[in-house]
This record gives sequence, C-alpha cells and structure tokens, in this order.
Amino acid sequence: MTDQKISPTPYDDVFRTLLNDCSKLILPVINEVFGEEYTGNETITFFQNEHFLNSQDGTAEKRITDSSFTVIGKTIKRYHLECESTAPGANILIRIFEYDAQIALDQNSEIIDNKIIVSFPHTAILALRSTSGTPDSMKVTIQTPGEETSYDVPVIKVKSYTIEEIFEKNLLFIIPFYIFTYENKFEKIEGDADRLIRLRETYSDIKKRLDQMAETGEIDEFCRKTIMDMSERVLKNLAKRYKKILKGVGNVMRGQVLDYEAKRIRNEGISIGRNEGINIGRDEGISIGRNQGIKEFIKMCSDDLKMSPSEIEKKIMRGFQLTKDEAEKYITETLGIGLV
Repeated sequence: MTDQKISPTPYDDVFRTLLNDCSKLILPVINEVFGEEYTGNETITFFQNEHFLNSQDGTAEKRITDSSFTVIGKTIKRYHLECESTAPGANILIRIFEYDAQIALDQNSEIIDNKIIVSFPHTAILALRSTSGTPDSMKVTIQTPGEETSYDVPVIKVKSYTIEEIFEKNLLFIIPFYIFTYENKFEKIEGDADRLIRLRETYSDIKKRLDQMAETGEIDEFCRKTIMDMSERVLKNLAKRYKKILKGVGNVMRGQVLDYEAKRIRNEGISIGRNEGINIGRDEGISIGRNQGIKEFIKMCSDDLKMSPSEIEKKIMRGFQLTKDEAEKYITETLGIGLV
C-alpha cells in the first residue's frame, strides 16, 4: 500500500468530505448555531466554492470558500460555513465579507425596477482551535451612504462541546475534529499510560455510540465509516509526532479496540451472569469478565504502551486488587513469560 499524498489543507479537506459525502450531518449543526428546526428530511444543494474577486489592477484573484449551500425545507435559506484551524480573529472577517458578498452577487441578487437586492447568506465559523478570548460571535458592519447595517457571524468552538453534548445534540459532524480538544495535552498523554488509557476509553465510547446509531438506523453505515475514517485522518495530521497516541486512538478508529477498562468489563461479566438468572451463572459471568479484562489490559500495556513485565505487575496488582502471585500468573499466561 502506498502512502497517501499529504494535503496542504487536511482539515479543510475533511470538512468538505463530510459535507459532500454525509451532507445531512450538517443540519444539526445549523440547528445548533442558527436556532433552526431542520429534521433531516430537507434537501441540501451545494454551490461552487470557487469565486473570482476583481482587484484594482484588473486581475482576478481566485478564492475558495469552505462551503456554500442552500437548505430547502419549509423555506429556502442560504448558508456559508468556514472551517478555521487557527483561533479566529478579526482578520478573518475581511475574508468572510468578501466571500459573503461574492456569494450574494452570484446567487442571491435580484434586480427590480431601478434597484438591486442583494441577500447575504447565513454565515458561521467552525473553529477547530480556540482560546479563552475567542468570541461566541463576531460581527460584520457595513456603512453605506444611506445607513449602517450589520450581521452576526457565530463561532462554533469544537472545544466547547463534551462528548455527551455532541451525541445529545446529534453534532456528529464535529466528531472528526474532537481530537483538537486534547492537542495541548498531547505531551502529557504520550508520556502517561493512565492518560493514554483514558483517551482510548473516550474514543472507544465514541465508536460504540456510532456503532449503536448505525445498528438502529439513526445513521447509515456509510456515514458511520466516513466519520471514523475522517477522525483518523485528522488524528494522523494533528498528532503525527506522538506515536503512542497515533497507535492507541488509531486502532480504535480502525475498529481494533482492546477492552481493557477493568470496571466496565467486570460489569459486563456481572450482566452476563445476571441474564442467566441463577447465582452460579452470575459468578461465572463475573469470573469470565474479570479474567478477560485482566488479560486484555496486560496485552494493551505490553503491546501499545511498551511497559515492562514488572511495571505491568504493579499496575494490575493495584488496578485489579491482585496478590503478587496472582499477578505473575496472569502475566505468564497472557504473555508467555515469567517475571524474574
């Protein structure tokens, strides 16, 4: 397999891929930002994202917008979204206004008698990075000879959403960019096994929820796979210097999930036993779940985190409340090696 060509705009590419391949995913985002009530049954029509702006020297400069589309439902509305990988500042509003004005002239202008009516799109910014100073909304003000008018440009800050909020509000569109939430913590996560485990747990939870949504028909399998693939693509670009994070989260995104979290597996074991309806079934369920959890945890510590047998021994003794002899036995059975 040949390596994929590195794109100079990887996050914009992911943004556009999601829009084109899973266009319905943008509707909950529009609902969240603009207070709409789209149900998913609306028609979305995309327009060209290349515009030519005429300069004073007579040349035409090509500009590419991230997305320009119309949603056709009970009414027809035009939207323009920009994906920004840097924390947006006032300078972006110059570009936003240029795009909006050109979109309005290209598609939303109407000449009646001796006047032209120009309708600007509803515009928002998807901010992959943000700071404490990043506003929730920005404003474009236009001073004309007659009067002053302005419109707001809401800022969707990926970092402001938890996983619970993303799924509660059905904002699946931003899942591939969720890894930006951890960007400032990559160094600590790479060097801390417990932090890496928690990050994997978060992405295991994301994958599990997406799998369940596909099973119930809330999303189709193509969109589920696209979200996973785009999540991995963003990860490879953002965390390319961090091998453990790349491998750990990447394996989850590719479906190679290690069920290493002790408490959850133990609870699954209890559930197995409880469903049997008899005490012996419950006890066996607990035992199966616990044994599986310990062995998978050992494999993950050895393969992914490159921990030594002695380090693994200490971790499973503490995490699973094992004696030293019990820990040694599990390590020997799982890895085929004994502790010196």
